[in-house]
Amino acid sequence: MASTRSISFGATLNLTASGGALSAALLLIGTGSAHAQQTTTVPDPAGSSSTSANPNESGSAPDRRAANAAVTGDVTAAQNEATAQAAGAAVQDAGGTQEDAEIVVTGFRRSLENAVAEKKSRDQVIESVSAEDIGKLPDASIAESIARLPGVTSQRIAGRSNSISIRGFAPDFSTTLLNGREQTSTGDNRAVEYDQYPAEVVNQVLIYKTANAGLVGQGLSGTVDLRTIRPLEFGRQVVSIGARGTYADIGKLNAGSKDLGYRATATYVDQFANDTLGIALSASYLDEPYQIQEFNAWGYATGTRVGDTAQTSVIGGSKSYVTSTTLKRLGLSGTVQWKPIPELVTTLDGFFSDFKDNQIKRGIELPLAFGGGSGTIFNPTQTNSTVSNGLITSGTFENVQGVVRNDAFERKAKLYSFGYNAKYTGDDGWNAQVDVSYSRTNRRELSFESYSGTGYGQALGATDTIGFTSGNSGTFFDPTLDYSDPNLILLTDPLGWGGANAQAAYLNDRQVTDSIRQYRTEIEKEIDSPISAMRFGMNYTRHTKSLVPTEFILRLANGALQQRIPEQYIKASTDQSYLGLGPMLSYDPRELLAGGVYSSTPNFSQDIATKAFRVREDLMTAYVQSDLRVPVGTAELTGNFGVQVVHTEQKSSGLVSNGVGFNNVTRGDDYFDVLPSANLSLRFANDIVIRAAAARQMQRPRMDDMRVALGYGFDANQQILNGSGGNPYLRPIRSNSYDVTIEKYFGNRGYLAVQGFYKDLKSFVYNQETAFNYSGYTLPTTAPANTPPIGLATIPINGEGGSIYGAELAGTLPLGEIVGFLDGFGVTGGGSYTKTEITPTPGGASEDIPGYSRWVANGTAYFEKWGLNMRGSVRYRSTFVGELSGFAANRVRRRALDELIVDAQIGYDFSGGMFNGLSVYVQGQNLTDEPFVTLNGGVRNQVIDYQKYGRRYLAGFSYKF
Repeated sequence: MASTRSISFGATLNLTASGGALSAALLLIGTGSAHAQQTTTVPDPAGSSSTSANPNESGSAPDRRAANAAVTGDVTAAQNEATAQAAGAAVQDAGGTQEDAEIVVTGFRRSLENAVAEKKSRDQVIESVSAEDIGKLPDASIAESIARLPGVTSQRIAGRSNSISIRGFAPDFSTTLLNGREQTSTGDNRAVEYDQYPAEVVNQVLIYKTANAGLVGQGLSGTVDLRTIRPLEFGRQVVSIGARGTYADIGKLNAGSKDLGYRATATYVDQFANDTLGIALSASYLDEPYQIQEFNAWGYATGTRVGDTAQTSVIGGSKSYVTSTTLKRLGLSGTVQWKPIPELVTTLDGFFSDFKDNQIKRGIELPLAFGGGSGTIFNPTQTNSTVSNGLITSGTFENVQGVVRNDAFERKAKLYSFGYNAKYTGDDGWNAQVDVSYSRTNRRELSFESYSGTGYGQALGATDTIGFTSGNSGTFFDPTLDYSDPNLILLTDPLGWGGANAQAAYLNDRQVTDSIRQYRTEIEKEIDSPISAMRFGMNYTRHTKSLVPTEFILRLANGALQQRIPEQYIKASTDQSYLGLGPMLSYDPRELLAGGVYSSTPNFSQDIATKAFRVREDLMTAYVQSDLRVPVGTAELTGNFGVQVVHTEQKSSGLVSNGVGFNNVTRGDDYFDVLPSANLSLRFANDIVIRAAAARQMQRPRMDDMRVALGYGFDANQQILNGSGGNPYLRPIRSNSYDVTIEKYFGNRGYLAVQGFYKDLKSFVYNQETAFNYSGYTLPTTAPANTPPIGLATIPINGEGGSIYGAELAGTLPLGEIVGFLDGFGVTGGGSYTKTEITPTPGGASEDIPGYSRWVANGTAYFEKWGLNMRGSVRYRSTFVGELSGFAANRVRRRALDELIVDAQIGYDFSGGMFNGLSVYVQGQNLTDEPFVTLNGGVRNQVIDYQKYGRRYLAGFSYKF
């Protein structure tokens, strides 16, 4: 009987063969390269490879793809394929099967190897993250996975990562695609909110940091492409299910809230009819709580205490909440692929998300130096106050009339996305594809404010004497009133905010509709020359978005100025001891409205009408691109160059004040953009790649900035017309962008890279009071008949930009490849430094734009072996200007402090026996309970926001059949 030998090859390649066949297999493998053990073929875990029907990819016939991959050097896609096939053939000759020769890399290492292979093979500068397995991204959310990539970070909203900043730009400077197609947003503008997309239905994320002519819908800072499973490329049947539980250790902060939640997922992939028909179905349902303890200051007043000469500051007021959020989301994804003939693949994609965010916010709003008791802090009787670094850090406010707030916030959004692609790959070098897609979002956002206090207006009701201590985590209070006493706290308008309306509550109902239709066709010809391919394409996109705000003043239905809260609506008290305020009276204002306690009256004030907009963009894009492949000595130069020509026709409709009422008007503009681009990669035999890229890029302005709505009137002081609003003639932000990178690869398992970029912004959008021609607008009745039409308006306009530039260091290192006894250990991560010289204010100094952090760093250390997997991750971003939602959902910008987020995970993958295919894991998020902190003008001890989210613990499993 022939002797049988089992060897371990590389990481997890096991060959079992006999005698001479084994020697042949080893000989074939050994001739591949000196690094044969690293030449793994690394397909995407769900088959989302360069052959997908993604209309933004540059794929073509298999032979040219193999040639394009065959960059000189020891690790190439072509050599990998040839080596794997040769090894498989040798093993089959020995009586084994092809599967016996398959190199199997699983888990987080597989995800990293996929990312390395993607980065190495592309001619653009990209970053990527792939699923570790079916329905299993490395993090609990897409935004968190993306935020771990070099040069990328996120902003936490309500305790979860939701929006992405790339290379120091706000989310509005990037775009998001789904399988290469532009997507609508659940936000007010273009930036996609990533919690709309379940991580389990996304198989891979690509971030394109440079442009190419064939990439339609690209952003200025980067383009994020979310990709789902391609079943024919996946090539095998699988059924996967998973679930996890979530625990928020900060506790149940409001009556009826939860600290426990769950998520359940399922995926099915299969192929039929001799692998000519494929189907992939994924579903995910989430029901998870988020709890937040918030401190918020109105701002800081400045004055001079009696006997002092220097001015000091003191907290002007406080609006602090305990917030409980329940996030529910159903996500469904499906793909059907049909290959009727070998040259033609058709793909039909569908995605649906039903998203519900339900918040209750309870707190006590205290008017201090800006309101009741405003003068006492500086008067001679205030003898117990202390000052530190210009801030009155302790003292007592008198005659304070607080407002007990019980507010509710509801957001419901449904997102639909469909796409059809037909791709023909001819044997004669002619290729073509057609792509049609539709994306739509319907969102309704309800913001309900409810007020109660000790009496109506500042003249009635008991007042409070409140001691306070201010520091780097906000202000701690020592009140004398019991804000949980139902006999003391009444439904009313405590501070007279509604004037004669006796406003006891306020309701803001905002409805957003967003739709994108996209049609694309492309023809490609492969050429046997240094220009390896030429492609020409055209794309038509219609993007329409509208916002309709409806606002209501709520009064007590019985006509009273104040009344007790009916006992049946009172909830268990909410504890605000973390602020020193103790318990407070709690109720749900939605129940009061449904029970008839409130009556509502629409608010028709001018500022509400000017928030509304309806913007339509019709974009026609034509592009031509050439792919390049030419030997340069022992190296090889690959890349692409081309140009996009984009014609834009934009129209904005809305209400414009005519001085006495409103006119419904439509205004707009049309223009061309010519966007050349080039990406070059010089690939050396020692696995060093030097890249250079240059492009003209653009980013369309925010849609609310493009609204036609304009409110105006007659300024009696200046004797001119003056107003404010949007600008329907606004043009894109444009940049000349340059990138240079040097990358060293270690097979497909690791790399080190230094990346530099420079963006010269030729234009920018900023708000400015500027001359405005009111010709065609109705003259207000208060204006004299001879008032000139040229007046002033504060509107967003195009002006000079500036520059933003930086450097990024990134890498993935499997340490066992360097030091043998560290087998299974590895590190991945990166850091970036970015400098901005953008001047949002014309003629002013350069200043930080929203989302900009000078330093961004992230790192993950991991161990994977014997089925055990452990990893710890950190994310750091230096101080930045964050965007928050203010009153009536208006944007508010504040300086946020630097953050360091620490997460960890431990799990085990079963690989045999009755539990084969089962993976279990435990995760911990925000393990150091890092707060989100914003400041008043950057002054460290003048805290505006101090939000604590607590730690989150997750435990779950996935099981793959």
